[in-house]
Amino acid sequence: MRVKERLLRQWELGLEPYSKTFLMWLVCAGIAGVACGAVGAAFFHLVRWATGMRQANPWLLYLLPVGGLVIVFVYRACRMGTERGTNAVLESAQQGRRAPLRLTPLIIMATFITHLLGGSAGREGAALQIGGSMGGWLGEKLRLDSRSQRVMVLAGMSAVFSALFGTPLTAAVFSIEVICVGVVYHSALLPCALASLVSYGTAVALGTVPEHFAVRGAAALSFDNSWRALLLGVGCGALGILFCVAMHTASHLYQTKLKNQYLRILVGSALIILFTLAVGSRAYNGAGMDVVEAAITEGQLVHPAAFLFKLILTAITLGCGFRGGEIVPTFFVGSTFGCLVGPLLGLDPGLAAALALVATFCAVTNCPIASILLGVELFGAEPLLLYLLVCAVSYLLSGNYSLYSSQMTLGSKLTNPPPEMPVESFCH
Repeated sequence: MRVKERLLRQWELGLEPYSKTFLMWLVCAGIAGVACGAVGAAFFHLVRWATGMRQANPWLLYLLPVGGLVIVFVYRACRMGTERGTNAVLESAQQGRRAPLRLTPLIIMATFITHLLGGSAGREGAALQIGGSMGGWLGEKLRLDSRSQRVMVLAGMSAVFSALFGTPLTAAVFSIEVICVGVVYHSALLPCALASLVSYGTAVALGTVPEHFAVRGAAALSFDNSWRALLLGVGCGALGILFCVAMHTASHLYQTKLKNQYLRILVGSALIILFTLAVGSRAYNGAGMDVVEAAITEGQLVHPAAFLFKLILTAITLGCGFRGGEIVPTFFVGSTFGCLVGPLLGLDPGLAAALALVATFCAVTNCPIASILLGVELFGAEPLLLYLLVCAVSYLLSGNYSLYSSQMTLGSKLTNPPPEMPVESFCH
């Protein structure tokens, strides 16, 4: 009897709280996964339809000013600013200030208009905002405590990211890594993983198509590949800094020089149209995943300066108030840069495009683990050690730059994190 009592006592003190937490997240993350997967799948089909319509009807570009005015009007009518975006979701996870649920239909509407009419933007910014607002709302409705509600924000982010890109492993890790540079919020791993996997299954069942590319060239680790990949990582670190500076500078210039939001988005629309006509190609409008695929699978470029054209057009688009995301444009910029520079370093252009994509993603998000996993899910595991090398280099050399101004930083990339962290910090 004493042995039985002792075991029961150990269970009450040791495993019982963990088992209850496991069951709680099994239910809550499962609910978030189904809900976010369904919304993510609907959003996926909307964006794909908008892309097809834009490509079939080039004249839609000239309606961009009208679409921009609609976005500003609706956001103002709903008392939501267009400037915060993903930063608002990161802050809701860090500080417990829940992003309102109305952010979900707003970002879907605005991203749809941006893609339909030819703005340069991606999908993941919308994915993080949709998932974060839905996750926070579900956490509140499920009567979770404040810390668990913040974890639900991360689970929602993972779920919609997974639904849109078909990368559940990357999605689960990205959400717990992006909040705080240098710290991974491990206690959110289970809910993010569960929500990501359930959402992925839900989205695939609803007709989404996961992203995957066949990489050209020898991808195994060798001495020749290693030093060439290292130099490519250096270039991607610099490219990541350039991308972040361009995005933040464009946003700052718009907001300081053009105080009126309607005027701001009209000027931005005019610049997008003029830029598109000047380069003589529609390849830089929308997300541009077809260009990414051509660079990786065929080693082909639309133009030697394609990465610069995409970078500039994305900064113009998102800076003036159009909505979407920066990550798919980062894929475009990184892959076309790698396809251009790779042959100069002696790398196959397709392999270099894949390596540069993950390295540039790492440089702008400061998420090296998620970046390595992204490479595995998009391109396969054969170049795994090369992913590790280019991401380690680009992560260090990108310094304190980030796409997200609300991303927290503890310590320095040059040293270990400080031994003492704020008690109330989300990353503690």
